Amino acid sequence: MIPQPVSVVPAGGAFALGPSTPLEAPAELAGVASWLRSALRCPLAPGEGGVRLRVDPALGPEAYVLTCAPERLEITGGSPAGVFYGGQTLRQLLPPAALRRAGPTGWPVPAGTITDRPGFGWRGVLLDVARHFRPVAEVLRFIDLAAFHKLNVLHLHLTDDQGWRLEVPGWPRLTEVGAWRAESMLGARQHARFDGRPHGGFYTADDLREIVAYAAERHVRVVPEVDMPGHMQAAVAAYPTLGNGFAGGVRTSWGISPHVLNLGDEALDFCRAVLDHLCDLFPSELIGIGGDECPTGEWGGEDRQPAFTALMAGHLASRGRRVYGWDEILEGGAPRGAVVAAWRGAEPALVAARLGHEVVSCPDLAVYLDYRQSDDPGEPTPVGTRLTLADVYAFTPVPEGLPAERRELVLGGQANVWTEHLESARRVDYQTYPRLCAFAEAVWDTPGRSYESFEARLPGHLARLDALGVDYRPLTGPRPWDARPDAPGNPRDRADRLAELAAMTARLPRP
Repeated sequence: MIPQPVSVVPAGGAFALGPSTPLEAPAELAGVASWLRSALRCPLAPGEGGVRLRVDPALGPEAYVLTCAPERLEITGGSPAGVFYGGQTLRQLLPPAALRRAGPTGWPVPAGTITDRPGFGWRGVLLDVARHFRPVAEVLRFIDLAAFHKLNVLHLHLTDDQGWRLEVPGWPRLTEVGAWRAESMLGARQHARFDGRPHGGFYTADDLREIVAYAAERHVRVVPEVDMPGHMQAAVAAYPTLGNGFAGGVRTSWGISPHVLNLGDEALDFCRAVLDHLCDLFPSELIGIGGDECPTGEWGGEDRQPAFTALMAGHLASRGRRVYGWDEILEGGAPRGAVVAAWRGAEPALVAARLGHEVVSCPDLAVYLDYRQSDDPGEPTPVGTRLTLADVYAFTPVPEGLPAERRELVLGGQANVWTEHLESARRVDYQTYPRLCAFAEAVWDTPGRSYESFEARLPGHLARLDALGVDYRPLTGPRPWDARPDAPGNPRDRADRLAELAAMTARLPRP
């Protein structure tokens, strides 16, 4: 099983799970029971003497115990989420064929007791839908696969220089203009190649409500992000008065645009309107405002970002929400209550926690899944430093040197799927899996976990991914048709990247 449970105690015999198996569940587990019936393709009619679901708060909110005997199967969770994770474990106890949408229903479940709980409360994955838009159905599939691996946060990166992906009442040009670009780059920006094909798309309010509801049924929290005040060229292209004299279109090149918000009254009102809309659509306490990679050239070199971030944090606080931002928001002082996504190496996580901020660790050298997976020249558009399956498995959210009394501030970890070079669902699959399997086990963080054990269990798990229709990267390396000779990459050396990160974080406060 992946992630590996804390304890598995086998017993003799098996429970026969089939169409006539009764299911007993209290009202508070009606949602989990409905999901389980659908996932197992079994009616599981209400009744006693078969599968029983129940809640025992003494277990802890996401913990569960799955007990299977020939006459009964019981899943007890500390909350509905814990019962849900027990249900996902049950799916992994069945043959891979049970994960398919068609075929026989009815399988033996091996008897035994599984006791399990996660090591970290934030087990997240970011999906960038700004660089390449992903239709709603693909986002729902992405959520299903993340939930199958017991991840519980989807960080949805909704806007960037290259595209604006949500409607905002009163600002129609954001989707009429900002959601579309004339063409996209082919490969890394250093090669200056373009495909000549328009690209775009956006989500309606109903689309986003559907994504949120679908995720909630799978105990996944959706944290939205609208990047501000930088990474805003798409918005400025739609409404030039928000900018500093820029009158061009949505950015077609990858990389960071120098065109940022002017932070005048109109721009501030715009940002508040966007955040209000996010609060209306997303129940998450945390609302992402980005805050990363904001050039100051259009402000005459003056760094106006800390004051802007404080204003937006105050506005969100008036809505009962908190800021979620990249670690650049630490520069100049992050607002009280902000949660920091530490991406520029391990040091920002250490700094944030020492300053008393809650932290989500997502260092690029460990969990950026758009980075190349090997030195094989057949890797499609190889960018960034090499990040192997073993490298991802070795990730731990808690930075070295953090005092024990500050460790609770590290909420967990997050893998990031940036999509500049992931133009299709197939490419997203290839870059994400099976590395996200390794990440899921790293943040579930079972005591004594080992890569050798994970490696031995992975082939059996890949059969499950086959059944789920995931076009993952083979363990043997890229296939001939995976290569993208038309979209060349830009492989980076790890030592060079470490030096670059050290320079990038020089402005961080040193507590």
